[in-house]
Amino acid sequence: MTTLTLAVPSELKHRMDSFQEINWSEVARQAFLQKIEDMEFLRRFKEKSRLNEEDALRLGKEVSKSVSEKLRRIAK
Repeated sequence: MTTLTLAVPSELKHRMDSFQEINWSEVARQAFLQKIEDMEFLRRFKEKSRLNEEDALRLGKEVSKSVSEKLRRIAK
């Protein structure tokens, strides 16, 4: 197995130290694996997509607008 060194802010390290029963290396391995799986899924999705960048941006704006309007209605 390869060793990887990470830098974390002091406050985060302090909070991590309060949970000594946690195997933080395993937590990091699982997070890395999940992120890789997510990115591989997106890569496969992108390869199969017929949308161009302009279409994707337009649809993203429409979704954002729709979600924003829904949240405004809920907040009232």
